[in-house]
Amino acid sequence: MSETQSVKAIAKYIRMSPNKVRRILNQIRGRSYQDALMILEFLPYRAVGPIWQVLHSAAANAQNNYNLDKKKLVIEQVYADEGPKLKRIRPRAQGRAYSILKPTCHITVIVKSTV
Repeated sequence: MSETQSVKAIAKYIRMSPNKVRRILNQIRGRSYQDALMILEFLPYRAVGPIWQVLHSAAANAQNNYNLDKKKLVIEQVYADEGPKLKRIRPRAQGRAYSILKPTCHITVIVKSTV
């Protein structure tokens, strides 16, 4: 095994706009696993919950599947891709209908071990 093993976790179809998720991902990109958890703990946004779950899952994958130490993990890549939009219709005056697009996103976290 190489010393810089990369491990990935993905959360799909999260009912949130990818732009709102990216705002938080930009703050934890490149940080250590423990630093990222501390930052996420004190941010007041709703998107923190799913991001925390994916980050925790990536660390668990690294520990259980590759015997890596959680304390030595660093976030190599994090990104939120756009998922399918849920299409809903809003009734309006005089029999018209306006469409409402409810966005979803896929959150990907890739962590690597340092030394």
